[in-house]
Amino acid sequence: MDLVFYTLQIGLFHMDFDLISKSVDKAKILFEEGGDWERKNRLKVYEGLYCMATRNFKKATSLFLDSVSTFTTYELFPYDTFIFYTVLTSVITLDRVSLKQKVVDAPEILAVISKVPHLSEFLNSLYNCQYKSFFVAFSGLTEQIKLDRYLQPHFRYFMREVRTVVYSQFLESYKSVTMEAMAASFGVTVDFIDQELSRFIAAGKLHCKIDKVAGVLETNRPDARNAFYQSTIKQGDFLLNRIQKLSRVIDL
Repeated sequence: MDLVFYTLQIGLFHMDFDLISKSVDKAKILFEEGGDWERKNRLKVYEGLYCMATRNFKKATSLFLDSVSTFTTYELFPYDTFIFYTVLTSVITLDRVSLKQKVVDAPEILAVISKVPHLSEFLNSLYNCQYKSFFVAFSGLTEQIKLDRYLQPHFRYFMREVRTVVYSQFLESYKSVTMEAMAASFGVTVDFIDQELSRFIAAGKLHCKIDKVAGVLETNRPDARNAFYQSTIKQGDFLLNRIQKLSRVIDL
């Protein structure tokens, strides 16, 4: 097992994802034959780092959160760096309730989050809907994200995802809102909000439309019940087609 961990360190140093993937699979096979909890918890951090480096942020978040109270992987990075990764991946993958339970109120995270510049303000201002403070803290973290060897290749993607989360959270409270009010909430200009939202709406990231003449944003969030109904109808049609095909085969 120790040899596998050394191999994983070499793979992470050279960013050899094929070697990392094979080593993680090998470690899991060895654990099935027997292994202690300390090494199993260490493997979660290694695999989480691999997932983060390959843009699988959802799985990385799950693995990191499982390791918050059992972290011993100091050969990779210190605990405050681990919390930095955990908070960043959680913000773009967890819903608001889960973020509160697993990150905002987590005592292990609260104990060290202040050691990372701007991270506490970034997390708490997002959850507390203090959007001006959030943008200030986010800009403060930008350089640190850009210089991180694992996050840097995904810098633009991550920046887009964070902004999608914060814009969606703001718009969730309104059926319609003036662009001027939204710009004031974020501490930016109306033109900036107009350009930002136009790109996200065109990409299908935000469910709203811009009334440029009236200067108003109108949300058009999809109705979950209606979406479930349409999905049921589609699956029902598929099942009926399968049954008809089956009945023709039986008749033959």
